[in-house]
Amino acid sequence: MIVFSACSSRPPAPAQSVTSQHSPIVKRLYAQYNSWRGTPYEYGGLSLDGVDCSGFIYKSYRSVFNITLPRSTKGQIKRGKRVYINELCAGDLIFFKTGYKTHHVGIYVENGKFMHASTSRGVTLSSMRDGYWREHYWQARRLL
Repeated sequence: MIVFSACSSRPPAPAQSVTSQHSPIVKRLYAQYNSWRGTPYEYGGLSLDGVDCSGFIYKSYRSVFNITLPRSTKGQIKRGKRVYINELCAGDLIFFKTGYKTHHVGIYVENGKFMHASTSRGVTLSSMRDGYWREHYWQARRLL
């Protein structure tokens, strides 16, 4: 069993709002996600009309962190420092091997959740505990 705890905040007390417990980075990531949620997947896309996984990461990192990344997943994976899955922090890039020569990228948010542009659901939040993502996980990179 994978434990995602290195950078996640404590669970909120029952009477408190969940958002009041989030770190500033997590709040900014959720705001970015809410701006893009449901945007359809479009290979090569970079807008709210359609975006692919690396394009969503490119746009998100620029908007949330003012960091310009390479446009492609292949270029993005060469950035930052490799981190283990149990050390993930909000903002880390997570990479998946989805085919022989194909890769997928998302941004880790918290508690095993990451945001990404899915080919079937568009921009969405997914769980790394999900069988598909758990099976295809490859590596994570920290840029912050």
